Amino acid sequence: MMDRRLIENFDWSIIWVLLGIICIGLLSVYSALYPQIRANPTHNLFIKQIMWLSLGFGVMFFTLFLDYQKLKAVSFWLYLATVVLLAAVLVVGKEVNGSKRWLELAGFQFQPSELMKIVIVIQLASYFSTQEMTSYPPLKKLLTPLAFVAAPVLLILAEPDLGTAICILAISGTVIFFMGIRWKYILAMMIGVIPLLMPIWMTVLKPYQKRRIEILLRPDLDPLGAGYHIRQSKIAIGSGMLWGKGFLNGTQNKLHFLPEKHTDFIFSVWAEEWGFVGCLVLLVLFGLLVFLSLRVARRSKDRYGALLVVGMTALILWQALINIGMVIGLLPVVGITLPFVSYGGSSLITLCFAIGIIESVSMRRYVFQTR
Repeated sequence: MMDRRLIENFDWSIIWVLLGIICIGLLSVYSALYPQIRANPTHNLFIKQIMWLSLGFGVMFFTLFLDYQKLKAVSFWLYLATVVLLAAVLVVGKEVNGSKRWLELAGFQFQPSELMKIVIVIQLASYFSTQEMTSYPPLKKLLTPLAFVAAPVLLILAEPDLGTAICILAISGTVIFFMGIRWKYILAMMIGVIPLLMPIWMTVLKPYQKRRIEILLRPDLDPLGAGYHIRQSKIAIGSGMLWGKGFLNGTQNKLHFLPEKHTDFIFSVWAEEWGFVGCLVLLVLFGLLVFLSLRVARRSKDRYGALLVVGMTALILWQALINIGMVIGLLPVVGITLPFVSYGGSSLITLCFAIGIIESVSMRRYVFQTR
């Protein structure tokens, strides 16, 4: 039987905010797919999204019963297995639009890089929680965690998936920063990256990725080619004005001007139909989710739990910031979804797992381990 204190410390406020974001996601996905559903009701990705959501909630419910402390014992093997999966993607992965990001298992497509967003947090939290750390750890203490981050990032860049690689770097950087890295190290790393920019530009980035960065710097460079996505996205967001055009009335969406509208550019669909007010509501909900999650980290009974929650919160925060920055033209288009809003099974299940971990830490903040 489950300990009564576990149920009492379940944070319902996180779930209510999450349900608000998910409702916005379902409305947006339905609207984005509406022309397709009308043309061919049997090919209904909206029903598939409901199925993914149900599976995601199942994963989250399972995670609640999982004592997060047990993850520490298997963290390295979990990390190693995910790195092997990332390597397997490059060999036997399914290629779509020039990228190898998916493995097919029993008829389902699976993206190991999404799993790595969670696993890298578990591994870093496990490492830092077992080390004798001072307020400002010396540089040599950071070399091992930096190696943990570098291996999957290089494999993901080889797929290529620049957006997920940046997201993992941002999540890992947040966890390391939370441990109290000195500002001189951050400054040294920023200065150290500068000489690498040109080699990265020449050897790592694909031609279409370079073009997207050029479009960011010069938005009118190629309006009918590489700049088409972001141009149509800005038109959709701007045309929503204060209150939006109304549910299912977004013309950029209905007339198929907006590309990737049910995945990467779902925020543009929401902005066109619900306007500035709708965008503000969504941003407030994301802000509340981050605030409530960090409150769980502050109340955690141990460093490992706090680091897990900080990492999972960073996953949601950075993914949302990168996606929204991308669709409003502040960041280059890197192909990353909006958490709990965009269509997609791997992303949704990963994020539900993250919420399950946060709740698991919250539920066990007053429960002490017995040896």
